[in-house]
Amino acid sequence: MSREIIVVGAGMVGVSIAWHLARRGHSVVLVDRREPGRETSFGNAGIIQREAVKPYPFPRDLGTLARVLPNRAVDIRYRIGGVMGSAQSLLGYWLNSSPRRYEEIVPEYASLIMLSLETHGPMIEAAGAESLISKQGWLELYRSAERLDNKLRDVEEVTERFGVGHRLLNAAELKTQEPHLSGDLAGAIHWTDSWTVSDPGALVHAYAQAFQAEGGRLVRAEVRDMARSGQGWRVTTDDGPLEGSDLVMAMGPWSGDWLARQGLSLPLFVKRGYHMHYASREGAHLNHWIMDAEIGYLLAPMHAGIRLTTGAELAPREAPAHYGQLSAAEAVARKLFPLAERLDPEPWKGARPCFPDMKPVIGPAPGIEGLWLAFGHGHQGFTLGPATGRLLAEMIDGESTAVDMTPFRADRF
Repeated sequence: MSREIIVVGAGMVGVSIAWHLARRGHSVVLVDRREPGRETSFGNAGIIQREAVKPYPFPRDLGTLARVLPNRAVDIRYRIGGVMGSAQSLLGYWLNSSPRRYEEIVPEYASLIMLSLETHGPMIEAAGAESLISKQGWLELYRSAERLDNKLRDVEEVTERFGVGHRLLNAAELKTQEPHLSGDLAGAIHWTDSWTVSDPGALVHAYAQAFQAEGGRLVRAEVRDMARSGQGWRVTTDDGPLEGSDLVMAMGPWSGDWLARQGLSLPLFVKRGYHMHYASREGAHLNHWIMDAEIGYLLAPMHAGIRLTTGAELAPREAPAHYGQLSAAEAVARKLFPLAERLDPEPWKGARPCFPDMKPVIGPAPGIEGLWLAFGHGHQGFTLGPATGRLLAEMIDGESTAVDMTPFRADRF
């Protein structure tokens, strides 16, 4: 029997859930205050990361901690308010990053990542979005031969365990692939399975149009309230009320605020990030997405220009922007590649929703009938949106899921 389902949040995760549910014959309304793909899903690096079978752990080695503590690193920065406000969650993050616990988490997390390409593929086809996709992979660049050798040991492990495709580029091969890079570079890992997206926001928007083509309804409105109503749910918006038998909360970093109104508290925290687009000088171009692995930023040749994305900033979600991390990354990037002028009026800022065990919440809300949760994907919401959509739709319909969903239940906290 089809159900009337309200999905709140039109990022990659919410749009993907709505598409899967509508395709199964449910009556679905998708609501967000902005157009689809204009929040966190807009600002990412634009990679569908099939290779990302290991989540980002909290740094525990003394060398990394000593580098990060002065708060001048490119890859990780922090604000005291963000650390103090999320102290309990960050402590859990540190504990879950212990070697023993992390090794338990990796195969659970990888079970989602391994669905990424097979779930994006049908959505790309349905949306007619092939022109946004490249299947040439991306480059993880290293300056030090020692660091590259250390990385290769990990690469060989994930290749054997999780079927990740890659090839090693030495310095000469890297120069052939990317002739406009400068500096003393040791080589790169070419992740050959992953796909890149020239306009991440446009891909989410295309998925939303495919959802509408399946009969789904898109409502752009500010949500004012969510509450049980009879045997179902009522969502009050500034464009009028919405009624449904089920409610899916897919609001990314804002999900915790609304969940608290339902009497549930989960240890959600955010890692903020920034990006800026640049022109290139002297006819230079990038052939691949490139991560400067030892520094901690990424350059991506997108439709809007060359996008530089930063690492993580631990800060309150709505705190004013701090552009020092972006400026530091830009200074290094200009020595690697001939970036020209900035193309955006101001840097973009967003927040990645994270949980202490590095895994998202996907499934029913504990003790609240008809409420479903899908958020906390950390760095990989863009990669994992379609997989989340498929899995949650299977759960809502009472079917066996493609992977074991026990590790992603909200009641694990």
